Amino acid sequence: MRILIAEDDQVLANGLLRSLRAAGYAVDHVASGSEADAALAAHEFDLLILDLGLPKLHGLEVLKRLRSRGASVPVLILTAADSIEQRVKGLDLGADDYMAKPFSLQELEARVRALTRRGLGSASALIKHGPLTFDATGRVAYINEQMLDLSARELGLLEVLLQRAGRLVSKDQLVERLCEWGEEVSNNAIEVYIHRLRKKIEQGPVRIATVGSRNGTPSRSAASRIPMSGERRFFSTSNANARSGEM
Repeated sequence: MRILIAEDDQVLANGLLRSLRAAGYAVDHVASGSEADAALAAHEFDLLILDLGLPKLHGLEVLKRLRSRGASVPVLILTAADSIEQRVKGLDLGADDYMAKPFSLQELEARVRALTRRGLGSASALIKHGPLTFDATGRVAYINEQMLDLSARELGLLEVLLQRAGRLVSKDQLVERLCEWGEEVSNNAIEVYIHRLRKKIEQGPVRIATVGSRNGTPSRSAASRIPMSGERRFFSTSNANARSGEM
């Protein structure tokens, strides 16, 4: 899950970065409204945490431009303003929630979890697929109620795949969802993470299926197939005992 924080108070921003990264999120930060607008136009995020009092471009204008582009990313407004009028205007422009400063980090994390679930169309923190369960709140995964020993990167990868049930996910999309700006993660590294995760979860009917594509056109292939020149890799997850619920 990837979050953008648009906040010009560096002390507050640093606290949010530490808290959310410790919770397992990939988090990027900008300190002005113009930077936020540019980042949102160029990248996909699972949540925007938006301060209204940003320099160069007001937070409400950032929100207005975001929604005018048709983006549905959930938005949590942070505001020091006591004005009910500004809160109402933010909600009317398309914000999903707001918090008044100062606030509790524990409450903010809970709201982040709720908004990211809502953005994915789910009311539950548990994502289930056959015998596999992912707990987004506790950041743990189970197979047949047995906890899996997964690294933070493997948990993030599993979460992305489970959230996109029924859709193919390319390596480029995985990098976009799992990595922050400045992180050097190659497509080959994604292959390694997929391999490690596959070894840990494919104890039963759960499978991570690999689909190859040539010149951008997906075609089903064996998971072990070596990609040809110009070929990309796509990933999906399936339950071998429940093909009707295939991911």
